[in-house]
Amino acid sequence: MQNSNLDDFQMQYEICDGHAHIFPEKIAEKAVTQIGRFYGLSMFSGNGSVQALLKSGSRIGVTHYLVCSTATTAHQVESINHFVAEECEKHSEFVGFGTLHPDYMDPQTQVKFCMQNNLHGIKLHPDFQQFYIDDKKAYPIYEAAENKLPILFHMGDNRYDYSSPARLKKILHDFPRLTAFAAHFGGYQRWDEAVCSLAGMPNVYFDTSSTMAFLPAEKVKQLIHAFGTDRLFFGCDFPMWQHLEELKRFMALKLTEKENRQILSLNFKQFFHLL
Repeated sequence: MQNSNLDDFQMQYEICDGHAHIFPEKIAEKAVTQIGRFYGLSMFSGNGSVQALLKSGSRIGVTHYLVCSTATTAHQVESINHFVAEECEKHSEFVGFGTLHPDYMDPQTQVKFCMQNNLHGIKLHPDFQQFYIDDKKAYPIYEAAENKLPILFHMGDNRYDYSSPARLKKILHDFPRLTAFAAHFGGYQRWDEAVCSLAGMPNVYFDTSSTMAFLPAEKVKQLIHAFGTDRLFFGCDFPMWQHLEELKRFMALKLTEKENRQILSLNFKQFFHLL
């Protein structure tokens, strides 16, 4: 793709990243290694620090980032939520999501902490946290967040069944006032299942992350139109992917100007009241 075309595209559209991970500096390099090993992917030569995220995003002019991290044990919840809140205080371009864990005893307190500290949602990664999202032990999280904070779910993976699209559909039936972000077009490596289970459901949004590298452009466009361009956020899943490579993949879809604008920034800014 010629640089002139890329430059013209970047000048035409504001870009928000609806899915990015950040880690404290002391573990940022180790985090990238572990993520790459978990997914069997060659990660970029760098780390998952705040500064690495900002450097990657600056290459395409990202103006806002949804940033999050995941507690793999209950005792990590509070320290991670403090870390994300502190980074959001330093960086006005960050929209932070806290985290919870099914073994954390009082999710209400952390939902309250998030709301008092300018965090805008909760991130769960059931594969890392090793729980089925529709397990009743997770329901106190949804009860605490319902009608207060959206939950960003890592969705899918054909190696596990922790976060299958059908399980999210059950949660949304049981918690009709819960807003969900179903990452990776609703189900990494389970995209057809995601369409069958989640397309057209109220209170669920999707992001483009960790999908465009694996599917042909026409299949990605089918997913976009199945879920609706008003329900999608452009997301890079940093440090899984660099922003420039993800934007190039998005450009290759050749969507309409309206669709580009909705997915790249408008939906994000409308949802988080940034207009």
